[in-house]
Amino acid sequence: MYKFNYNSYIAVIGDIKKSRKLHERKEIQNKMQKVLNLINQKYHQDIGSDFMITLGDEFQGLLNNGENIINIILEIRQKMAPVNIRFGIGVGEITTGINRNMPLGADGPAYHNAREMIEYIKKLENKKETYETNIMISTQGDNDYLDSLLNVIFSLCSTIEKSWTSRQREIIAAYMECDHNQYKTAEKLGIKQSGVSRSLLNADYYTYKNGMEKLSSILSKIKVGTDV
Repeated sequence: MYKFNYNSYIAVIGDIKKSRKLHERKEIQNKMQKVLNLINQKYHQDIGSDFMITLGDEFQGLLNNGENIINIILEIRQKMAPVNIRFGIGVGEITTGINRNMPLGADGPAYHNAREMIEYIKKLENKKETYETNIMISTQGDNDYLDSLLNVIFSLCSTIEKSWTSRQREIIAAYMECDHNQYKTAEKLGIKQSGVSRSLLNADYYTYKNGMEKLSSILSKIKVGTDV
């Protein structure tokens, strides 16, 4: 099991990949802030400090618990597609005051760990022979072994996702929006249910889903004010 300090928070830093090569950067930033506003409203009870853009192509937020962290990341990625985003997750203390409406200014091991993961992902991307990942976690304390296991699962899920075609991504996004109901998804997209089923199987979606659910189950146990 993970071992955390009683006052552990979860910091999330997101960073758009290859942002300087994107066209219409201003429009993408505006869309990003709208998506983050929706996240702040939907997951209000989980958030210690609202998600917001902190640099031109980067955003961050602070969570009181890990119950919905995977859902938050997946929703941001889905709503911002095809823009690709790195996520660094850091678990640990916050040593400054926390402003609910402004993540800027807060500091501590949680943010340091999240930043370390963003920088590590960038280093991996610059290597010619390495594994694929868009999400990594680092925690404060003696959790190196469990961190490594979770990061392997994140990597495997990222590898599966990377293979998806644009059509598979469209169907998977609709499937998630339709509460994982194939018939509702088929109706929404104007296709047959068998087409939805075939696309999900060809995309190895259920393997991906199982991996992300396992991650969510583990991270959901992290809560401020609780020894895990």
